[in-house]
Amino acid sequence: MTPSAIDHATFDELRETVGGEFANELADTFLADAPTMLAALRKAFEARDAETFRRTAHSLKSNGATFGARTLAAMAKALEQGGMAPVEAAAGAPLADLDAEYARVAAELEALKRA
Repeated sequence: MTPSAIDHATFDELRETVGGEFANELADTFLADAPTMLAALRKAFEARDAETFRRTAHSLKSNGATFGARTLAAMAKALEQGGMAPVEAAAGAPLADLDAEYARVAAELEALKRA
């Protein structure tokens, strides 16, 4: 069984703190912005722009953590701290893995918004 992409306790706490409607708006913003961040990570990697790569990974980590996307946040943190060398050594696999994890997060966030 695959673990949940979203820690429901974290998402529930967000809803309690900011209200359900605003939590859904925040989720919508994340769902709209994250694909752009993922593309920016790839572009920074291809351009060998370490600073943009690090900053983008940091933003993705922080935004994912807000919703309880723990695995996504941990993956982005590893990119932020490890830089581009591990991605290069793995022939870009960490970026593909991050894309796949984001797809899981997005699907689960969409379901949680409707719940």
